[in-house]
Amino acid sequence: MIGSGFGGLGAAVRLRREGITDFVVLERAGSVGGTWRDNSYPGCACDVPSHLYSFSFAPNPEWPRTFSGQRHIRAYLERVADTFGLRPHIRLDHEVLSMRWNADALHWEISTARGGLTADVVVSATGPLSDPKIPDIPGLAGFPGKVFHSARWDHGYDLRGKRVAVIGTGASAIQIVPSIQPEAGALTLFQRTPPWVLPRADRAITRAERWLHSTFPATGTMRRGLLWGIRELQVSAFVKRPNELGLVETLAKRNMARSIKDPATRAKLTPDYRIGCKRILLSSDYYPALAAPNVDVVASGLKEVRGATLVAADGTETEADAVIFGTGFHVTDMPIAERVTGADGTTLAEEWKDGMAALRGASAAGFPNFMTIIGPNTGLGNSSMILMIESQLNYLADFMRQLTTLGGRAALDARPRAVAAWNHKVQSRMERTVWNSGGCDSWYLDANGRNTTVWPGTTSEFRRATRHVDLAEYEVLRAPARTAEGPGVRAGGMDAGVADAGARS
Repeated sequence: MIGSGFGGLGAAVRLRREGITDFVVLERAGSVGGTWRDNSYPGCACDVPSHLYSFSFAPNPEWPRTFSGQRHIRAYLERVADTFGLRPHIRLDHEVLSMRWNADALHWEISTARGGLTADVVVSATGPLSDPKIPDIPGLAGFPGKVFHSARWDHGYDLRGKRVAVIGTGASAIQIVPSIQPEAGALTLFQRTPPWVLPRADRAITRAERWLHSTFPATGTMRRGLLWGIRELQVSAFVKRPNELGLVETLAKRNMARSIKDPATRAKLTPDYRIGCKRILLSSDYYPALAAPNVDVVASGLKEVRGATLVAADGTETEADAVIFGTGFHVTDMPIAERVTGADGTTLAEEWKDGMAALRGASAAGFPNFMTIIGPNTGLGNSSMILMIESQLNYLADFMRQLTTLGGRAALDARPRAVAAWNHKVQSRMERTVWNSGGCDSWYLDANGRNTTVWPGTTSEFRRATRHVDLAEYEVLRAPARTAEGPGVRAGGMDAGVADAGARS
């Protein structure tokens, strides 16, 4: 496995439960946690309720709040690694530099920062929120102050009294702005596109609730089920009835009006696209922060930097001591794809140059025994990704069972026709969804305007679609007799059967 976030650790747990113990988890950083390790900016928290943002097989009755912060989610992942005995499998500081399929030996040859190894199966769980994206701004290199991305927060830099510019208005920015506004001397928010923001119904979970969930685990399961059901209904609206979301937009506008009294400012902050087209953001303190006297909103993107002066696309000029980018990640152009070379000698990035596509979000044609967790079109616009990850883990488990039943050395390669049929089905369903028809340009869309990120259905639909591996959708590859040998991962001192790609490489 590559990566030790939710995807990688979940895959490791699932393999152990299937009786597979011959694997390693390759993590490029010095600890587990994935995006919840890297994103430690002020105010960082999840916008999915705590009891839904955790594994069903590892419930946490001690969540302190209905929406958990980064510190508690990271601690939860550390406990998962300990509770399920994953530490012996984890190789920290093992960034994956390259992977190449050996068609004769039917295995992957992997180069890491700590040496090489081979693996019969690779599970890539690097995740879409792994590699920060900073736009190419002319003059940025000459900025004399501090510059960093929200996912690489510089905790050693003191913002007190500084002139701070925040670039972007996504999920990270709306948490950062209220957190740093009280200490910044002046804060300028560069807003290219305003987000829809609903109130965040966050509260402390009482001691009585935590006792109840600890003493009677079924109550925690019921709570999770209720949260899941509500979001399934919401997803159905986004997928099938986007034109009926006007009421939700009214609620968002009321949330804004409570804090933003100036009509001109409200107009500046009101989106012109259907709610849900971009991810709906949750905050009860974002608009109050924007109304503070030391905050200015520039309704334009950052175009150029001239020394300490930031120039917006509309010509607005702002002096700054620090620039913080909340500009998202490489989602539709995953950097890991450039490091994976398949059976035809081409990289995954080259195969995906016209858009990512994988059978059931997991298997790309020409890349045998290579599976992706949180692959193409497995994201969600308004529910918990953990639900999708667990469905993909079901698919992974059956994939391993199918390999075992084939006997001898074998590999499964997704048939191009099957990948194309699956992708056609997904993209056809995508046309009527709010993500495609809502009138916005979101990070769900790739450079060609195709939505290769979101699943156009409910989580229950995806679970049914990934319950079993259909061998008819795969070509079975056999190794030449001379290379027939026992399965496993082999590498300078490492012994493992599946290279679990769940961390970030």
